[in-house]
Amino acid sequence: MNSRPEPRVATLRRCVKAVLRFALPLLALAAVFLLAQVDEESFRKQREGMVRTQLAGWRWGAEAVRDARVLEAARQVPRHRFVPAALLPDAYEDRPLPIGYGQTISQPYIVAKMTELVEPRKDHRALEIGTGSGYQAALLSRLVANVYTMEIIEPLGVTARERLAALGYRNVDVRVGDGYYGWPEKAPFDCIVVTAAANHIPPPLIEQLKPGGRMVIPVGNPFQTQRLLLVTKGSKSPRDIRVQDIMPVRFVPLAGGSSGQ
Repeated sequence: MNSRPEPRVATLRRCVKAVLRFALPLLALAAVFLLAQVDEESFRKQREGMVRTQLAGWRWGAEAVRDARVLEAARQVPRHRFVPAALLPDAYEDRPLPIGYGQTISQPYIVAKMTELVEPRKDHRALEIGTGSGYQAALLSRLVANVYTMEIIEPLGVTARERLAALGYRNVDVRVGDGYYGWPEKAPFDCIVVTAAANHIPPPLIEQLKPGGRMVIPVGNPFQTQRLLLVTKGSKSPRDIRVQDIMPVRFVPLAGGSSGQ
């Protein structure tokens, strides 16, 4: 008896194998895509909850964020893309998270409140000192014309530059360098956000602030509670500044320059 399969059966088998060879990878990619979409929807809901409860909601001893543009920017910027993969489940919690090299991404409320305090506008040029993972710069980029951000730790600065570019933030320039001295080639700035604590307000940053400009900076001993200060520059003289004490905060030290750390 002939044990060989009929020609039609053999051909069918070859066709099935060929289809499976091409279809299985496509099915796998489709599954990954669908899972990613589910994850993004989950993160979107977490982001909405973050805005509603942490930023715009009532807080003990601190004012809620009221600026509608800042709140909308926080809804749009995917914070989970700016934290280490191992900390994705914690991306939208109301606390700072480590990002390596002894640095942190600040808690969502602090990022949003500092952004609100400098009153960013669409035609503004903003300077950020302490890029970190790039989250603050991403938030600012949705509110101003140009963001210039500086990071003294080279691996963090390089990674942040690549991340921001990959996510499409085209109006952000990242520079690896000592933020104490600012970025004089791009000055003057309408607003400056400093995300590390110095024991005094760096004079170069005051010089690079436009008359009428606003700077927010934590000042104090880096190993104790610091004070978040809002600096507003007047137009009478380079030393014409007004300083408001906003709230107690805890930030990593400002490295480099004459920061006194």
